[in-house]
Amino acid sequence: MQQVEFTLSAKRRGCHLVTREVMEHLPKLLPAVGLLHLFVKHTSCALSINENADPDVRSDMEQILNHLVKENEPYYDHTLEGADDMPAHAKCSLFGVSLTLPISQGRLNLGTWQGIYLCEFRQHGGPRSIVATII
Repeated sequence: MQQVEFTLSAKRRGCHLVTREVMEHLPKLLPAVGLLHLFVKHTSCALSINENADPDVRSDMEQILNHLVKENEPYYDHTLEGADDMPAHAKCSLFGVSLTLPISQGRLNLGTWQGIYLCEFRQHGGPRSIVATII
């Protein structure tokens, strides 16, 4: 078992394909068979697996999320950190803060059109800390 902690670069609000950035921080030799568990140590962003080819999917996902969980709703109590903060927490809970991915033949065993997304729910969320555990 191995574990590394690293930081993804700051991103604007939206869904960002980060597969390559994640892979750059992992050990060069992955086990022949195993699991990669990724955990983001924040409550206003999330990790997801989705389409890795067409960038329209990323912008559409952001539009869908912003439609589902709107800013400035009158019933929000948690408002001191800005209009995007409480919606970011709700979106984080909907998506989740971790992923478990299979490793096969020393590589991530993702589908042809699958990639790892960082879903940033704040306008300016800053760098995001990731814990990667390889089992």
